[in-house]
Amino acid sequence: MKKAASKPVKRKRSSQPARSVISHPSERPIRIGIVGCGNVMDSAYMPLLEKFRHQGVVQIIGASHTSRDRCQSILDRWSIPRYFPDYQSLCRTPDIDLVLVLTSMNLHGAIALEALRAGKHVFVEKPMAVSLEEAGQLVAESRNSAGYLLSAPFVTLSPTFQIIRDRVHSGDIGKVCLARGRYGWAGPDWSEWFYKSGGGPIFDLAVYNITSLTGILGPVKRVMAMTGTAQSKRVVNGQEIDVEVEDNAQILLDFGEAVFATITSGFTMQKYRSPGLELYGTEGTLQMLGDDWGPEGYELWQNRVGAWQMYYDTDPQWRWTAGLPHLIDCIRKKEHPLVTPEHSYHVLEIMLAAQASGRTGRAQEIKSTFAMESKKTSHRESEAAHRVHDAKRE
Repeated sequence: MKKAASKPVKRKRSSQPARSVISHPSERPIRIGIVGCGNVMDSAYMPLLEKFRHQGVVQIIGASHTSRDRCQSILDRWSIPRYFPDYQSLCRTPDIDLVLVLTSMNLHGAIALEALRAGKHVFVEKPMAVSLEEAGQLVAESRNSAGYLLSAPFVTLSPTFQIIRDRVHSGDIGKVCLARGRYGWAGPDWSEWFYKSGGGPIFDLAVYNITSLTGILGPVKRVMAMTGTAQSKRVVNGQEIDVEVEDNAQILLDFGEAVFATITSGFTMQKYRSPGLELYGTEGTLQMLGDDWGPEGYELWQNRVGAWQMYYDTDPQWRWTAGLPHLIDCIRKKEHPLVTPEHSYHVLEIMLAAQASGRTGRAQEIKSTFAMESKKTSHRESEAAHRVHDAKRE
């Protein structure tokens, strides 16, 4: 692990321009190259990019995939003009400003690093890498690169999350002593890599809750976990495969000063109806309804009120892909993204520590940290309360 990645860095926030960024005239479309033409690219990001392309905000230059035959139909469907046989050639192409890394997780680090070293802005799906060595290189490179590095997930950008964080930091439920996050489902049946080394529900699912809880409570000091493989066989694309990673996890986070959180996650959960996040304070309780990647509002109990208060989601149209429009906006305005590489690195260290703890039965100390977003204005002013538009009624 690089020493530089273990110390918090004061980064300029979105209200201040970057010192050294790619010169990009706001009137010219941001030129995009995509690495990975799988389900996430086709079903989630291309519909979003198509809207930006129609508005003249972006231009799709080309895409790279492991096989042209397997991605040609997607290139045709989205009118993507160029195919790159490898990610290196795409990253080094002069007429690309922003590289989207949408591959399997174990490839994220190498591709993102190649793009950063080529001076590109980089958008990488979660996690940013699957090893601390790769992640440390990314953080170090991001501090010197002309481009921005933005790694999923983007749960801290949702208006509901920001309001919950504001309430916690304002003392609306007193000191938070306990917290809980939950996210899981039955598991993917379309790609084997989810069940191979570098995959698994901690990287794919628990990453959301870890990002949310650290975004509210700050850096973690210590991690303990119970993990295991509850289903040793899975059916993927109609074929039975061996599961090579843990598919079931209970993770305990120690934030210091007797503040603890648990995260329940796995490819072992069929359905649930519980809140995505729960925060228990000395003066009240705050619960996010829905998942933190798709919030539906929150419930607030305050001892001084003596009743549950319900607040609808401030922006029902908010989506888990919100990091991409955020990055595009930052590039156009020459402002640093709010989601920092240091935070993503810290989350990765926690996930790796959870895996290690589950395998060894020992607590794992966390060495890295990150700077919390400084509070400038309250997001409470935009809170929806009862005045929320029903997306089903146009």
